[in-house]
Amino acid sequence: MGILRPSSVWRLLHVLVLVCTLRQILFAGSVAAQTAQLSVDASPQNVQMIPGNMFGIFFEEINHAGAGGLWAELVSNRGFEAGGPNTPSNIDPWLIIGDESNIVVATDRSSCFAGNPIALRMEVLCEASGTNACPSGGVGIYNPGFWGMNIEKTKVYRVSMYIKSSDSVELAVSLTSSDGLQNLAAHTITADKEDFAEWTKVEFDLQSNERNTNSRLELTTSKSGIIWFDQVSLMPSDTYMGHGFRKDLVSMLANLKPRFLKFPGGNYVMGNYLLNAFRWSETVGPWEERPGHFNDAWGYWTDDGLGFLEFLQLAEDLGAYPVWVVNDGASLNEEVPSATIAAFVKDVVNGIDFARGDPQTAWGSVRAAMGHPDPFQLYYVSIGNQECSKYYYKENYVKFYSAIKASYPDVKIISSCDRSAISPVNPADLYDVHVYTSSSDMFSKSTMFDNSARNGPKAIVSEYAVTGNDAGRGTLIAALAEAAFLIGLERNSDVVEMASCAPLFVNDNDRRWNPDAIVFNSWQHYGCPNYWMLHFFKDSSGATLHPTIQLSNYDQLVTSAITWKNPQDGNTYLKIKVVNFGSKAVNLNISVTGLETDIQTFGSIKTVLTSGWLRDENSFQQPDKVVPVASPITNAREQMGVVLDSYSLTSFDLLLVSRSSLHPSM
Repeated sequence: MGILRPSSVWRLLHVLVLVCTLRQILFAGSVAAQTAQLSVDASPQNVQMIPGNMFGIFFEEINHAGAGGLWAELVSNRGFEAGGPNTPSNIDPWLIIGDESNIVVATDRSSCFAGNPIALRMEVLCEASGTNACPSGGVGIYNPGFWGMNIEKTKVYRVSMYIKSSDSVELAVSLTSSDGLQNLAAHTITADKEDFAEWTKVEFDLQSNERNTNSRLELTTSKSGIIWFDQVSLMPSDTYMGHGFRKDLVSMLANLKPRFLKFPGGNYVMGNYLLNAFRWSETVGPWEERPGHFNDAWGYWTDDGLGFLEFLQLAEDLGAYPVWVVNDGASLNEEVPSATIAAFVKDVVNGIDFARGDPQTAWGSVRAAMGHPDPFQLYYVSIGNQECSKYYYKENYVKFYSAIKASYPDVKIISSCDRSAISPVNPADLYDVHVYTSSSDMFSKSTMFDNSARNGPKAIVSEYAVTGNDAGRGTLIAALAEAAFLIGLERNSDVVEMASCAPLFVNDNDRRWNPDAIVFNSWQHYGCPNYWMLHFFKDSSGATLHPTIQLSNYDQLVTSAITWKNPQDGNTYLKIKVVNFGSKAVNLNISVTGLETDIQTFGSIKTVLTSGWLRDENSFQQPDKVVPVASPITNAREQMGVVLDSYSLTSFDLLLVSRSSLHPSM
């Protein structure tokens, strides 16, 4: 080393002083905290019970959330109906293997199913050998699924299809890579000339010997002749509870502990035109007999494998109450007048009959034949999707209300009108509220229901989301604003009965709306910050709400306190939630009074949702960039000081223990 001269030493010391000073300034800026006091009154005489179905989920067929997502069917356009009733038609995304010199395909109306008459005719012009030999591997058709099929090693897939041919058949059914070069699994169908003279259902299993996340299903042959195909399906064998749902996506829903499932939309229920509205009765019965329909609200075809029964089944599998949004005779561009609305009213009552009717009834027997003889717990019906401003809505609504109550008086009916429009002549059990706004405005809406009248019908806030520039594809700041809003609903749960965010899912290949709670493709998924935010509220339904008083001149905090019981270990916790929507950390002094139990010193948990930048997002590359982080609280007590990070959501789950267990009698 060289020797430092005195002048160099002084320069070095000067630099060190500057560095230390700068560090102190930066550190002080990052931790220069506001001070606030939070008082929680846990005395039993001041508690309020949060409704048992307070927090749930809302599913809409948007962003390919169901078709190509939650519904595990891997074949897109399985029945060749997506191109419409006129033939020949577009068979997208089906494509041919070979060229027009050796194979010709076209749709026709030869299907054995009256409800979906389109089938695919494949004429093979080449032979297995000779001068007109087919290319190596044969010719045929393939389906890439929804942006590639995720085929997993050793996993079993169920193939089913309908075949008709007046010729003998030798057909290879294969799972391959997207370019057809890697063979993952194969099965050969062989049949004599008479075997497929009439439409015949063929079913078998394929077990993959490799993994490929961008695979396709191939139907190939090297034998000349004509074969018709219809209702070609490929389903994983290990769906959620065996009911046809993609396991990884439903597991994410189950982890939220939703108390209700609102379905199937949204604009999807209405359609741009009634021709394309969701009609429940056309989505029940065997999958292959369902006609499917064009989802014109969001621009894609749905085979309706995810139909009315499947939605009811999903709610049951999640332990949630179904909330059915019915078509009330209105689309985005049309409206049925009251004079002719009776058929739509009858259709809704029939739908409730299907869900709840005795197996011996007309519609109850259809449900029973589909494998569910016991009735579903359908106790909530929403009349339309925010159509109160339409000319005939109020008059039509009364007809729906009267008919449903006459047959099912225990069904709670949700109006699309706001509270001011509800009266004895236009009654409702609940009224629907949708909130889409910026993050700053959403934060301010934590007080939205503070001054609402405490009597009359309650609100269901069935759709809320931060939108706009700061929403991105799901940012931290959007999640924090929504958390503040939900805390406000929690505190006003005497006038708000239910709440759910929107939209729930997005297939990353078809983003029609941003942001969404859960993002997926054929083989991956992740939760956005607002999905992880919902975990802070999954224990609130049916919990006990305690009054909180916040003393501070810092107006960026929103708080709540509940007592909840963990069903897994039987322990009871006092959960204090705090959103810090500001850029400054906060030294928060918490004071809990009125407890009939003690806070155990150990066993309590602090959970924080925050990140380095308020617009941070999760992604397939960084799925855990913004997720809750839990840590033990080592000295929990009724009076304690804590630090809240800037731009954060923090919960303190304080373990409660009875005083008798702390001081057992001798």
